[in-house]
Amino acid sequence: MDGVLVDSMPDHADAWIEVFAQEGIHIKRQDIYEIEGSNHVGIVTLVFRKAGRMPPTDFTGLARRKRDIFDRINTVKAFDGLREKLEAMKGRYRFAVVSGSDREIVASLVGRFYPGIFDAMVSGNDVKHGKPSPEPYLKAVDMLGVRNDECIVVENAPMGVESAKNAGIYCVAIPTYVDSHKLERADTILENHAKLLEYLNTFS
Repeated sequence: MDGVLVDSMPDHADAWIEVFAQEGIHIKRQDIYEIEGSNHVGIVTLVFRKAGRMPPTDFTGLARRKRDIFDRINTVKAFDGLREKLEAMKGRYRFAVVSGSDREIVASLVGRFYPGIFDAMVSGNDVKHGKPSPEPYLKAVDMLGVRNDECIVVENAPMGVESAKNAGIYCVAIPTYVDSHKLERADTILENHAKLLEYLNTFS
């Protein structure tokens, strides 16, 4: 979702920056972009360990604070043309959104920008192991009732690409917030969202 369907990661990153600053850990947006796709447990664990500290036990409390800040500051926009393209494809394809974000945020943004598009939704709250574990994408495949080799994942984050490939699914990547070489495990790397729309036209 974040960075593929909607331009939201700067706001997610700024919300995390504020939460971690309250815990005495100072990070930059790029630190979050590098671990984007992981659920809140994964993000908190990785950031605390990188700072040389033991992760806290209250993951839920930190996630709630982050969500409250995100709700207050977000200026999210959908990427141009994607809703219309997915609506045009809807009759012949099934769609799932697979995100490491909090379920309330995922549901809110999907309902706001992509109502009626998705047949399944997997959020960071719905899995025990977030990306790069294959669990999120395997769960989506199961919910859609399809086979891995019938699916294509569109990702923009290194951990998301790893998750898709660990699940045995063909992965198309867009370097929305990171350098393309960090997505090198993807099967195809597209330059930007305009190229993604061109790619999706081949399925129309």
